[in-house]
Amino acid sequence: MPTLAISLIELTTAQISGSRELPICLDLNVASKNDPLIVFCHGYKGFKDWGAWNLVSDSFCRSGFNFLKFNFSHNGGTPDEQIDFPDLQAFGNNNYSIELDDLNRVISWVKSGCDNMINADREIFLIGHSRGGAIAVIGASENPAIAGLSTWGGVSDFDVRFPTGDELKAWKKAGVYFVDNKRTNQRMPHYFQFYKDYQQNAERLDIRRAARDMSIPYLILHGSEDEAVHFTEAMRLKKWAANAQLEIILGANHTFGSYHPFEAERLPDWLDAAVQATTDFFNKLRS
Repeated sequence: MPTLAISLIELTTAQISGSRELPICLDLNVASKNDPLIVFCHGYKGFKDWGAWNLVSDSFCRSGFNFLKFNFSHNGGTPDEQIDFPDLQAFGNNNYSIELDDLNRVISWVKSGCDNMINADREIFLIGHSRGGAIAVIGASENPAIAGLSTWGGVSDFDVRFPTGDELKAWKKAGVYFVDNKRTNQRMPHYFQFYKDYQQNAERLDIRRAARDMSIPYLILHGSEDEAVHFTEAMRLKKWAANAQLEIILGANHTFGSYHPFEAERLPDWLDAAVQATTDFFNKLRS
């Protein structure tokens, strides 16, 4: 695949309508109008400009892919402040169903040609990191437009991430529980609607079912030293998905060596390995 000069890549920022009247802010890196498109889903307490995600976008574009990354509508950012979490009310009202709805809205926009910025007939690939990986698995199982999928440090089970027992009862009674964000010094709320929505949509949100339902090629990447999502979750995904292949990146942590803010001009070695493995995988699927 020919390498593109970075100066040829056109970056466009846009907004589309998201869930419950909150917008989805997105970045579209266009290498060539006729190249396939990768859609990237960020993870929990994440956003499209976190860490080295901009370098990831540039790297895929240099390899001949268009790249779209977006903020989930209720990730806690706003159109004016897209980095970090100025809108904790929105963050607290987020749930998995909202994120799936947002992803479907993004894919619909892509299928329309992104306002004529790309060829709508080209392949669409998904990448999801961490919780975004699970959203990507479910989204891919539901949407026949997706030609290939890769998850990076993806989770395999939503249910085990909820409180149980007395903690669940206390959450229901109070209506909210808080998670500390040590980097931003914020107490980030989760309203009880999050759990209620999961219970009401448990079948749809079953990652195992979604992985088994998928028939598209699927690359699972996971760090051997992932401190947030143990690599055994990747092994479960591999077991469930018929067309999956698993690669463990030795030594890599949950963010593959990236962090926020990230000011280096090149990708961390582990993240570069993830990008290159995914590039090779998607290249085999393009027409």
